Amino acid sequence: MKPLKRPARRALLVVHVAASAAWLGLTLGLLALALTAVTTESAPKIEAACRSMKVFTDWLVIPVALLTLLSGLVLSLGTKWGLARHHWVFTKFWLTLVTISASILALRPGVNAAVETVASGSPPADPLDLVMGPAVSFSAYLFMTVISVLKPWGLTRRGRRMRLLTTSRKALDERSLRPTA
Repeated sequence: MKPLKRPARRALLVVHVAASAAWLGLTLGLLALALTAVTTESAPKIEAACRSMKVFTDWLVIPVALLTLLSGLVLSLGTKWGLARHHWVFTKFWLTLVTISASILALRPGVNAAVETVASGSPPADPLDLVMGPAVSFSAYLFMTVISVLKPWGLTRRGRRMRLLTTSRKALDERSLRPTA
């Protein structure tokens, strides 16, 4: 992919950071709602918390997660960071895929089951399940935020190989510009 021009890169970076922050905030909201549902004795509060979680998971979490993935993918492919050049970018990519999959395959079905259970007048079957999904997701997103800022671990094997190729090409180019005899 061709490198992104500065205005496009900056606009995409704003979209990516905003979507990532929204995803982190939504998950924190889900965690607060789950804790409310688990700790309260009021049946209407439990039902309201579970129904609110359903709205978040059905309408907000997946689109925001996909926007985060897409913008991050385009940024990584269109900038010097690359998708597989730096360990932190590669780690974020795979963690994003795992957390999106977990949201689709575990979080949404778990919240939907809790809503059905609560709507029938029973408390959630396993309250810990209601809290664990958002707690694990929030931890993963917070970890991804930290590595985005700190950029630890250096280059991957592919990144080191590409850096060597780039520096050897530059050295050859510089030698070819020198006047001969």
